[in-house]
Amino acid sequence: MLARCACGNVEVEAVGAPIISVACYCDDCQEGSRQVEALPGAPAVVDPDSGTTYTLFRKDRVRYSKGAELLKSLKIREKTDTNRVVATCCNSAMVMKFDDSKHWVPVYRARFGSNAPPLDMRICTKFKSGSGTLPTDVPSYPGFSLKFVGKLLGARIAMMFGR
Repeated sequence: MLARCACGNVEVEAVGAPIISVACYCDDCQEGSRQVEALPGAPAVVDPDSGTTYTLFRKDRVRYSKGAELLKSLKIREKTDTNRVVATCCNSAMVMKFDDSKHWVPVYRARFGSNAPPLDMRICTKFKSGSGTLPTDVPSYPGFSLKFVGKLLGARIAMMFGR
């Protein structure tokens, strides 16, 4: 799968099936999305219901295939392991990466355009901002669901065994 920035100068290639696609409503995702959207000309990151959607891939299956030199990491706090990676050519949010040992890469789902995998679930909904109700198209969980954690664990095990 190919994720592209809005102007097409940056491409991220993800090989194989994604681990899962989620909409996250945690405070950090909301704040990080606000900061990215505040950049000049940045495309929207937050969905109308205040969630930010990602498709998660194993770290060993993601590579920057074009324009890696145009990527810039942003942190919402100095002492966080989470980086929101933005294409500086058009301020498109591309991926999140982590300074710690997490084995997955969340790719901003919108960057896949019409080829975006379907959403599997909504997580951390207890932090949802704004009024309005959540869509009922997929399951919603107030925190990290057992299914979400299980998918991440399954991906880690598969990586350990080279599958």
